[in-house]
Parts: sequence; structure tokens; C-alpha cells
Amino acid sequence: MRLFLYIRFMRLIILLSLINSNSSINYIPNCLNCSNDNDFSVLVLTETADYVHESIDTGIELIKKIGDRNKFNVYHSDDSSVINYNNLENIKTLIFLNTTADILSDEEQLVMEKFIRSGKGYVGIHSASDTEYGWKWYGELVGGYFKSHPDGTTTAKVLKIENGRFSKHLEPVWEIEDEWYNYNYTNDSINVILELDEESYYGGENGDYHPITWYHNYDGGRSFYTGLGHLKEVYSNKMFIKLLEQGILYASFVD
Repeated sequence: MRLFLYIRFMRLIILLSLINSNSSINYIPNCLNCSNDNDFSVLVLTETADYVHESIDTGIELIKKIGDRNKFNVYHSDDSSVINYNNLENIKTLIFLNTTADILSDEEQLVMEKFIRSGKGYVGIHSASDTEYGWKWYGELVGGYFKSHPDGTTTAKVLKIENGRFSKHLEPVWEIEDEWYNYNYTNDSINVILELDEESYYGGENGDYHPITWYHNYDGGRSFYTGLGHLKEVYSNKMFIKLLEQGILYASFVD
């Protein structure tokens, strides 16, 4: 009798294990605006393993609106298990929206590397640079890692360095309040769009070279990153909306 119960117990354990495994493999992100009329799809990841930004929901809503305006589907998840080959098959761009710390498994990292190498795109917003410090490839994809920031938020002057598709709507100097990161830059090939004027606020540590928004080609794909996006209010700023919109379209190879 004991042997019989033990066998049944072990079968149950194996069954539960298989169910959990399959649910992880087949985890499907939620589509916020899917339509057959849309031209492509992006996947927004908001998983955090450290600080959780209050602006995440506001950012998701903005990206959905940008998708509606530009005819692309916006999928969302706060679970990195969505980064698998099946889910990414029809995705053009991965957007890391205020992710933090180590969130991807080794297998998910491999999937993401192959995704970019297949000619796909990446967009990082704010604390996407505060993510995956031990993964050198990711650091080079983003272009820099978060190092520190002054306490609180403050208004600073953002200087337009490149006058192209991302920033032609901006004045040479843009004053905006947010939380301002200092960085350890990891890729010399970034094309700088915006820099911070450290004389306009207290707590800058990068000196005369303080990029805050940039783009570049990387490992067969495209990458766009902006350090703005801590405060909810940033996501309703018309200048930021246009900047992010162009960043997503660039990463999605919409030229």
C-alpha cells in the first residue's frame, strides 16, 4: 500500500513539474491593441528584480498610443519567460521599459541575442540601463550601464547634439524635469542624440561628455536608448513622445 501511494505521489510531482515547465515555455504576452490592419509588432517587457518605477503603467499606455498611431501591435509582459523563439517569431522590436536588475535566464539571453542578430531591434527606456550588469553583450547593446544619480528629480538642460529624425522637433536646448542618470558607457559606437548639460543641475558625474539619448547598429540589429522616463509626467511631454516614437520606429526598421 505504501509503495502504491508513493508511486502515485511521484507521478503527481512529475505531472506538476511538466505543467509548470510548459506554462513557462508557452507563456504568451498580452496584446494591447492587436489588429489585422497593423503592419508589425513590438514586445514591451517591464519585469523588475529591484526598484519598481511608478511610471511603468504610464509608459505602457504611451507606447500603445504610439502603436495605434503608427499601425503596430503592442504586446506586453512583466515576465521575461515571454522571451522565447515562438513568441518572438513575429516581433520586430523588444522594448525594455524601466526593467531593473537581473531578469533574464541564460536561455532567454541566448534567445534575445539570436533575435537581434536576425536583424531585429531593441529600445531601452530609463532603467533599462540598470539591468543585466553581468551580461556584457546586453551592456554593449544598450550602450551604457547606470552608475548613479543625484537624489530626487530636478530640471536640467538637455542639449541637442544630432539634428535628425529623432530630434528635429526639438530646440537646441530642452529644459525638462526628470531623474538624471550618470553612466558607465560601454560602446564607443553610439550615435549621440542628446547630452546633459551638467552645469544646469547638481550631481552630474560624466563631465563634458554625458549622453542621455542615443542609437546605434549592434550585432546585426538596431538599438535605441533614452535615459528619460523616470517620472510619469515625462510620458505626457510632447517632445519626449516624438523622441520615443522615432526611437521605436528606427529600431523597427521603419525608415
